[in-house]
Amino acid sequence: MSEIATARPNIDKDLDDATRRLKDAKREIGSVIYGQENVIDKILITILSGGHVLLIGVPGLAKTLMVDTVARVLGLDSSRIQCTPDLMPSDILGSEVLEEDEDGKRHFRFIEGPVFTQFLMADEINRASPRTQSALLQAMQEKSVTVAGKPHALPHPFHVLATQNPIEQEGTYPLPEAQLDRFLMQIDVDYPGLAAEREMLLATTSNRRTEAKSVFEPADLEDLQKLVRDMPVGESVVEAILTLVRRGRPGDGAPDLVNEYVAWAPGPRAAQSLMLACRARALLDGRSAPSVDDVIDLAGPILKHRMALNYQARANGVTLWNVIDKMTEGL
Repeated sequence: MSEIATARPNIDKDLDDATRRLKDAKREIGSVIYGQENVIDKILITILSGGHVLLIGVPGLAKTLMVDTVARVLGLDSSRIQCTPDLMPSDILGSEVLEEDEDGKRHFRFIEGPVFTQFLMADEINRASPRTQSALLQAMQEKSVTVAGKPHALPHPFHVLATQNPIEQEGTYPLPEAQLDRFLMQIDVDYPGLAAEREMLLATTSNRRTEAKSVFEPADLEDLQKLVRDMPVGESVVEAILTLVRRGRPGDGAPDLVNEYVAWAPGPRAAQSLMLACRARALLDGRSAPSVDDVIDLAGPILKHRMALNYQARANGVTLWNVIDKMTEGL
């Protein structure tokens, strides 16, 4: 099996060191967040890939605490935006104010908004108006914002973790496809298991408070993100990624479910996201290269917010999971 070669010397030692420290990070996060190991893994995979996360879950599942804990463990500055219909773009990006100095001269000074952080949580992002949602688009893609015609670079690394409530849709604005595509992964946050909920119940209703400790510095995280891009990838994994993404586009070679029911298909950014996420998953598991199993495991979180079904699919009870499962057959 041929591989895409890496130019990094001593990559095996770097991978071993990174895996050890990532285990420490997962342990620290797990000391505060109970029963969400799969969600934590996928958040770490997304961050290692340099991407942004969309968390879908009902209230009370510790999404905000999860974001704060991950930021603390990774050593990143964080801020939070509570999205509401009256939130304005300047409330996120910042604004210029007119000031007068001691000599009586007036000048504009830019006051940074909460987007100037390394780890930004946009809580209930679909409650913000489309105009405000679009304010995050440039930040997510270009890691900079433009205010009054002047560009302002954001801190590095920069990640957005947005949350959505799937059950309350009144007064919300669905995210446009262009913005959904900027999220590397959509993660569904489910209810914890019985044992985890019992442990959480006892821990959160007592005077005992557990504080997660920082494991990384921002520079360390950027090194890990570079290491992910240096990891070798087998040709079989590359072919599996391309096959999977192209199967999602109606046309020759696509499964019948895709040709019949898919209205919006994944673009090239889906393949790029899969390539990075598979490498990051291998690193998190302590493996030196990704496998086709990584592609299959990550297909849902990477693709489901990059695809849409037509009305006929809804009428016939066909879900995106049915379509994605069909797309992964035989990889």
